[in-house]
Amino acid sequence: MSIHSAVPNSQEKGYVSSYLDALALVERLHRLLLDVIKDEFERLGIIDVNAVQALLLFNIGDNEVTAGELKTRGYYQGSNVSYNLKKLVEMGYMHHQRCEIDRRSVRVRLTPRGREIRDIVAKLFARHADGLQDREVLSLMGLEDITTSLRRVERYWTDQIRYIY
Repeated sequence: MSIHSAVPNSQEKGYVSSYLDALALVERLHRLLLDVIKDEFERLGIIDVNAVQALLLFNIGDNEVTAGELKTRGYYQGSNVSYNLKKLVEMGYMHHQRCEIDRRSVRVRLTPRGREIRDIVAKLFARHADGLQDREVLSLMGLEDITTSLRRVERYWTDQIRYIY
């Protein structure tokens, strides 16, 4: 929006409209990703892990992490990650252990059962990557352009949080 006017000009209206379209698309894509994961698990008859939990296991991978580290990395919101980590430990998909230095902190890592779920998600994503490439939905360069653009938005939003609020 122009400094001199509270009403955006037509060019600025176009930019705002495109920005809002992009935001809505990112939100829809995230929900659709969760639906795709959910459908894969239903197809395989795995009903005790939801899509958010499966994605959490995938993102943890071979690492040993705390809930705080997952939040810091930007993967999950506070209560959401704590709840899902607790459930995954209870269901035997994750080990948890109190940190020796800070007893309030709990470190988690995948059990063999959790690694099986991680591997299912990894194979699903590999199939999708192959399908996108085989059907020429998106070239490697196109994918890299999207990723670069999304990282720029991520940096901009991060800066807004750090320096404005």
